[in-house]
Amino acid sequence: MRHDLTSLKLFIAIAECGNLTRAAEREHLAVSAVSKRIGELEKLVRTPLLQRHARGVNLTPAGQSLLHHARQIIALVQRMDIELGEYSTGVKGHVRLSAVASALIQFLPEDIEAFLVQYPQVNVSLEERTGKAIVLAVADGSAEIGVVTDQTPLVGLHSVPYRRDRLMLGVPKGHPLARKKSAKFSEAAGYSFVGPHADSSLSILLNQAAKSCGLPLHQRVQVSSFDAMCCLVETRLGITLLPHGVLAPYADSGRLKIVELNERWAERQFNLIVRDPDYLSPLAKTLLDHLTHLAVTARNP
Repeated sequence: MRHDLTSLKLFIAIAECGNLTRAAEREHLAVSAVSKRIGELEKLVRTPLLQRHARGVNLTPAGQSLLHHARQIIALVQRMDIELGEYSTGVKGHVRLSAVASALIQFLPEDIEAFLVQYPQVNVSLEERTGKAIVLAVADGSAEIGVVTDQTPLVGLHSVPYRRDRLMLGVPKGHPLARKKSAKFSEAAGYSFVGPHADSSLSILLNQAAKSCGLPLHQRVQVSSFDAMCCLVETRLGITLLPHGVLAPYADSGRLKIVELNERWAERQFNLIVRDPDYLSPLAKTLLDHLTHLAVTARNP
């Protein structure tokens, strides 16, 4: 089958508008031209793509499948245009990487900096996302490399061990737990928490830990920033659960106290994920190898 980009863009517009007339207006085409192109698409795939009704159209199962692939194709072409255009400005390549916040704050800045020292004419797009969103981004090609915790379900993706961190409790000065060097989660679960946003891997882990203790989790405040979580702990709004690397600067300045969490699950493994290492772009493969090498070096100094 041979599909042209114009027809695919038009089909996406129809799916998003739910109406041929509005799609035609958006794409600056006559309705008759839109109808003709869709008819040609349906003839090409030999199955209906749209269900027509009085108020517009709905996608058939085949139409849903085409929409999924069309978005991937158009996004890929757009990225190709952007990356090829960068060569004219002296940039020699572009790599897209998505990571969970814990990795983005603790490990990736130094690791990416070391990569860019070796490859100064390369651009790295680094985006923070939830683990679930990263898996989807790598699967559909909008990110070439992802960094997630090992609790993140992977479906058909290749993973490589990256780094480890350890979760600890951050508590206000003067809090009952502040007198302890370590504590079980069950000892902390009775206090109010300052938690991360609900979709984060850390939030999921918190709720699983509370459930395993048979205790309700009281999250007085939920925020998306680790810095905000630490600041709210300082003001005694609750305790928190964060990686040691995030809590340490606040503890070093005496703004809160770190209590070691005496749980096996407190130590987390981060993995690098890709769709297929054999089909990565040369630069993405180079970055993957660089991150993998640094991780091995960190484990075996």
